Amino acid sequence: MAFELARRGLNVVLVGRDPGKLRNVSDTITKTHAGVQTKTVLFDLAFVSTAGEEAMRQLREVVDGLDVGLLVNNAGVAKPCAVYLHEFDVDAWVKMIRVNLWALTEVTAAVLPGMVARRRGAIVNIGSGSTEAIPSFPLYTIYAATKRYVSQFSRSLYVEYRSKGIHSQCQAPLFVDTKMASSVAKAKRFSPFVPTSDAYAHVAVRWIGHGALCVPNAGHRVQRCLAAVVPDCIHDWLRLREHLRQRALFQRLRSARAAPSTPTIGTTFREKS
Repeated sequence: MAFELARRGLNVVLVGRDPGKLRNVSDTITKTHAGVQTKTVLFDLAFVSTAGEEAMRQLREVVDGLDVGLLVNNAGVAKPCAVYLHEFDVDAWVKMIRVNLWALTEVTAAVLPGMVARRRGAIVNIGSGSTEAIPSFPLYTIYAATKRYVSQFSRSLYVEYRSKGIHSQCQAPLFVDTKMASSVAKAKRFSPFVPTSDAYAHVAVRWIGHGALCVPNAGHRVQRCLAAVVPDCIHDWLRLREHLRQRALFQRLRSARAAPSTPTIGTTFREKS
């Protein structure tokens, strides 16, 4: 999304937790798009409401002096994946809630005063088709619940601020070939219904300002229409069946990572003197 906005001539403030990635994205944008300026804010959104106050203060200082016309909240956490609620420590769920829900709210609140003062602006929150196209998302319960918050939050902001010249929108994609969805997207990489992140961003930017809720990708819109004619009980059965299959796969992967490595036959060991 940052590259696509820069391609259209917008200056960009990049917010993220990895200084190396922030620097790489910033350098690529400035080298590729002449005249486009970038600023970076180091901020691990998982620590919002705790150790994140200093980062929030820095973010407010950055945006206070800028004419922020567009905010895109697209950070998201989906892990732990395909698990029952009781199978992971509560800290994992809290991290997901902080990033998907709390941080999105705080960052939005940080830029709204400037937009209100200027009486113009747009807010784009990336939701999920898991809460819009189908009735349930079992074994991804907290993830789906946080994304449902994003949808309702965006719709209410749309009604609340449109008279002040500010447009709020929730975009609800289905699977996109990104790192977060890689485990599923890899199996469907050549599907016309799983766009690359570049392809998604290209059409997503064009949809900004058009409706409180949208599904930018054409393939995703087809899937949503098809899903609408399937009874809820069938959706529930299919999702649970598929996610249980994913759960078994992820359990094997976790077990393989946790298992101590064993020497192969013929390996020799030497003690250090």
